[in-house]
Amino acid sequence: MNLTRRLFLAATLLSGLAAPALAQSDPANTLYLDLKDGRVTIALDPAAAPKTVAHIQELVRKGFYDGTPIHRVIPGFMAQMGDPTGTGGGPGSGTTVPAEFGSVPFERGTVGLARTEDPNSGDSQFFIMFAANDYLNGKYTAFGKVVDGMDVVDKIKAGTREENGMVQNPDKLIKASLGDMQ
Repeated sequence: MNLTRRLFLAATLLSGLAAPALAQSDPANTLYLDLKDGRVTIALDPAAAPKTVAHIQELVRKGFYDGTPIHRVIPGFMAQMGDPTGTGGGPGSGTTVPAEFGSVPFERGTVGLARTEDPNSGDSQFFIMFAANDYLNGKYTAFGKVVDGMDVVDKIKAGTREENGMVQNPDKLIKASLGDMQ
């Protein structure tokens, strides 16, 4: 491969233009979230968080997320989902995964595993960032990145900061699937 082509490929990867193509070239690590306003495509990152990605994939394959509420949405911060009770305090799947904190920054479109104060308490709940938040870096497990559909994420019904983002009559995650389930 000549130098010009390598530089073009590197620039494309760094700019994120190739992200949707890269996500779809690895179907098992491509997560689709179907919401009321369209589809969100997430490239899962097993290199950054292998146990978390495997856990999320298992839950998706079981249909765990289908029909669950997007219960906590704080404008300018994040949208949280994955608790079938819609309270944020549900039992989840009953299986936690150890923290996999790394160097992936929490920026717009980053997908992270929600947890309690215990770093190893992450289970089924996850969140998608509306904007960068350096405070979360190294304190939460980042396991994916939205590569298509942030406009859909931006349309999720929001709560208020005063209510800690809890949403009355929340939108739902209609269906979650992996690329190799299509």
